[in-house]
Amino acid sequence: MNETILILDFGSQYTQLIARRVRELNVYCEIHPFNKIPEDLSDVKGVILSGSPFSVRDSESPVPDLSNIRKKFPLLGVCYGAQFLAQDNGGEVLPSKIREYGRANLGFIDYDSLLLRGMTHNSQVWMSHGDTILNLPDDFNIITSTESVKVAGFKVDNEETYGIQFHPEVYHSTEGSILLKNFVVDICKCSQDWTPDSFVETTVTALKEKLGNDKVVLGLSGGVDSSVAAILLHKAIGKNLYCIFVDNGLLRKNEFEDVLHSYKDLGLNVKGVDASDRFLDGLKGVEEPEAKRKVIGNTFIDVFDHEAHLIQDVKWLAQGTIYPDVIESISVKGPSATIKSHHNVGGLPDFMKLKVVEPLNTLFKDEVRRIGRTMDMPSFILDRHPFPGPGLGIRILGEVSRERVKILQEVDHIFIQGLRDDNLYNEVWQSLAVLLPVNSVGVMGDERTYENVVALRAVGSTDGMTADWSHLPYEFLAKVSNKIINQVKGVNRVVYYISSKPPSTIEWE
Repeated sequence: MNETILILDFGSQYTQLIARRVRELNVYCEIHPFNKIPEDLSDVKGVILSGSPFSVRDSESPVPDLSNIRKKFPLLGVCYGAQFLAQDNGGEVLPSKIREYGRANLGFIDYDSLLLRGMTHNSQVWMSHGDTILNLPDDFNIITSTESVKVAGFKVDNEETYGIQFHPEVYHSTEGSILLKNFVVDICKCSQDWTPDSFVETTVTALKEKLGNDKVVLGLSGGVDSSVAAILLHKAIGKNLYCIFVDNGLLRKNEFEDVLHSYKDLGLNVKGVDASDRFLDGLKGVEEPEAKRKVIGNTFIDVFDHEAHLIQDVKWLAQGTIYPDVIESISVKGPSATIKSHHNVGGLPDFMKLKVVEPLNTLFKDEVRRIGRTMDMPSFILDRHPFPGPGLGIRILGEVSRERVKILQEVDHIFIQGLRDDNLYNEVWQSLAVLLPVNSVGVMGDERTYENVVALRAVGSTDGMTADWSHLPYEFLAKVSNKIINQVKGVNRVVYYISSKPPSTIEWE
C-alpha cells in the first residue's frame, strides 16, 4: 500500500501543482474534490486543503466535511483552505483592505514551528487572495507574517493543523519546497519511497494479478503515454498484449514505418494498419475543427474495433490515460468546460464490451517519462514532443487533402529535423508546423507566386496546462524558413507564432 497525502481540491488553478511538488518528494498523493472525500483513509498520512477561486464569505463557497480528518491526520490549509479553517472555527475573514497578489516576504517567522523549520527571514512567497484572516480563533497561533498580512500562517494548539495564506507550490515561493517537505516528511512522517523503480515493480505485480492469462488490446499512437503503458503491460503479460498501431494518413513524414519498427525492436506484439485512405476520404469537404476531430475519432474507433475483433477472446482494453485526464473528468464543479475534444480520452464505445485497464492513470506526464527511463525505453520515443491524436488533421486549417498533408509533412520534417540538428529539440516542450488557409503573393526568381503560408510554433512547458513561446535563435529561424521555401513546393511564406497559453492554445485547432 502507498503512503498517501490526500489533497482536497476547492477548484484552484494551482491544485495540480501541489500534487507535483509532493510527488517530487517521492511521496504518493491523490487529488479529490472537497465533496468526494474517500471513505477508506487507511493509507492517508496527511491532508492538504487547496486554494480556491471562491471567497469563504460566498454563500456558494465550498464547505468540506472534515469530521474524519481534523485531529486524526496532520492538516495543511493553503490560502482558501487556511481561511476556511479559521472562519469555520470562529475566526473572522474579511475583504482585504489592500488586495495582495504576487510576491511578498515573510518578515516574521516562528522558528520553533516544525512547518517553517529551515526557512529564512524575508523568504519570498507568492500571494493570491482578495480576503484576509482578520481574527483567529483562540487556540490558533500566528507562526508567520508579511508586512501587510499579519496572519500569513498559523498553527492550532495541541494538533498538527496548519494554515498558510501563501502558495508554497508555485515557483515564486522560493522556499516553498522546504515548507512542503517539512509538512510531508517531518510532520506526516512519509518515508519517501514512491520512486519510479517502486512504481514499475508494484504496477507490474498488480497487472499480473489483475489480468492473469487474459488477452489485452491496446491502441498505440507513437506517443509517450501509450508506449510506456505498452511496455508496462508487456512486462506483466508478454504476448497476451496485442498492440494495434493505426496509420491515419495524418502522421509525420515516415512516422508510421519508423515507429512501427521501433515498437517491434522493443519486443512488442504489434500490428500496423494502414487506414490512411479511409481517414482522408472521410475528411473530404470537412473544414470545421470539431467536425474534423469527430471524423478522425469515429474512423479510428471503426478501424480499431474491426482489428480488435480479429483477435480471439480479448477481455481488456488498455489505455494510456494519465492523471490530468482523470482529475479533469471529476473536477470540483463537474467536468471542465470543453475547449476542444481529445479523441484519445473517453475510450471506445460500449459495444466493444471490454473491461478497461489504465496503468498510468495515477501519473503526470513528466512522471510517465521517468517511468519509461527506468524501463530503459529509447529516447526516440520518450523524448518525443507531444503529438495530438488527430495528428496533422488539426494542423491543417480548413479542409484536409492528400496534397495539403504532403506539404505539411515536408514542412514539419524540415522544422523538426532542424531542431534536432541544432540541438534545440530537447530545449522546447513541443514544436509543430501549421498549414494556414491563406495564400500570399511571393516572388521566386523573376516569377510572381501565389502560394501557401505556414506557421512554425515552439513552446516551453512542463505539462501543457500553461506554455510560453520558445525564443528560438533568429539565425535558426532564418535558416529553417529559407529551407522550407526552397524545398517545399507550394509554400512561399513562413511565420513564427509567439502567443502563449493562456490566452492561446498550443495547437491551432
